[in-house]
Amino acid sequence: MKVSVFGSGYVGLVTGACLAEVGNDVVCIDIDQGKIDRLNQGEVPIYEPGLDALVKRNMAAHRLRFTTDVDLGVEHGLFQFIAVGTPPDEDGSADLQYVLTVARSIGERMQDYRIVVNKSTVPVGTADKVRAVIKAVLADRQSELEFDVVSNPEFLKEGAAVEDFMKPDRIVVGTDNPRTTELLRALYAPFNRNHDRLVAMDIRSAELTKYAANAMLATKISFMNELANLAERLGADIEKVRIGIGSDPRIGYHFIYPGCGYGGSCFPKDVKALERTAREVGYQAQLLRAVEDVNDRQKRRLVDKINAYFKADLKGRTFALWGLAFKPNTDDMREASSRAVMEALWAAGAQVRAFDPVAMAEAARIFGERPDLVLCDSPEAALQGADALIIVTEWNVFRSPDFDLIKATLSQPVIFDGRNLYDPARLKAMGFRYFGIGRGDTLA
Repeated sequence: MKVSVFGSGYVGLVTGACLAEVGNDVVCIDIDQGKIDRLNQGEVPIYEPGLDALVKRNMAAHRLRFTTDVDLGVEHGLFQFIAVGTPPDEDGSADLQYVLTVARSIGERMQDYRIVVNKSTVPVGTADKVRAVIKAVLADRQSELEFDVVSNPEFLKEGAAVEDFMKPDRIVVGTDNPRTTELLRALYAPFNRNHDRLVAMDIRSAELTKYAANAMLATKISFMNELANLAERLGADIEKVRIGIGSDPRIGYHFIYPGCGYGGSCFPKDVKALERTAREVGYQAQLLRAVEDVNDRQKRRLVDKINAYFKADLKGRTFALWGLAFKPNTDDMREASSRAVMEALWAAGAQVRAFDPVAMAEAARIFGERPDLVLCDSPEAALQGADALIIVTEWNVFRSPDFDLIKATLSQPVIFDGRNLYDPARLKAMGFRYFGIGRGDTLA
């Protein structure tokens, strides 16, 4: 099948590459000439395990092309995927200008039946807006060409996106036309062979499903962080509690790890957007507001502990920071807890020596050259001259470090662990002051 994907960012690139991998003829369109040039040279601009090889293999097989030519994109594909960004507006709502610009471009250029697929995460009612834009443009052209608009939200986890697309838990398709449902079923058939994972529903339900999924997962994280803060005051260990409640199959172990807050491009933006959507229809979504508030507070917990330990005397101190990305297996630092921690330390006059396995270039792009940030080439290098170690991202490389080296290198043996990687009893026995999240300590 011929597929056009508008937007070559995270979602668009993974979607295009995976659809090409099963034999489709895919063209990815983006207005960023620099990004397209890099892709055409075989350089994938984001870090995602397995994506680099997938892109190169399908480019070599001539099943995957990249262009800035919108005319070519509209002409090429029966399926016109919209996978552009929907950044949060100042009021928390999703900014649809890029989605509607693509819709307008499709309406201006289409010469035959097209299926317009909303892959971007968009508020309920966006398909209606996309349809209205295309219909208005066709009316201006005095054209009665047929088209359909579909909601097909993505459920890709950063760090496992290729695997998620190739072996999906579910494929949600929202349509108002049975014919379109069957065409989407045919497109997704290669990913749907063992059993039927395609869930067909009306368009508005499909749009809400994406937001509901992310809001539910964010809620689990904030709930566990709320319990972690309570555990500290009660002298309990939240990690023991986590195992105790996770063993209940009604709860499960997924997304109940306490820590220093969630980040990334999805959860913060989607919780805000869903809460804004609720307000627009006259409903106060108190739980969503609380999820967001708890997460904002949780990102400050490590700094609160650091301030308490050092008695708010951080000026001139140096801190080693392990982990910059918002989660492992990605270089994405959008809404990352590391940013909140570093910015608070800088505001207090401290310096940071940071290491991350893949997000160093992204950190350099975001912060540039500044005297209070040193980006180090190894975890060990980050420890040099530091007063304490702060762990923000749970990369595997941090899980079993040389504690003797850490103790010998730090000016004092203090670890602030935002992801509860280590055993407090073991660290205490080794002579460390160790502060996790909800591990029974009462600091801050």
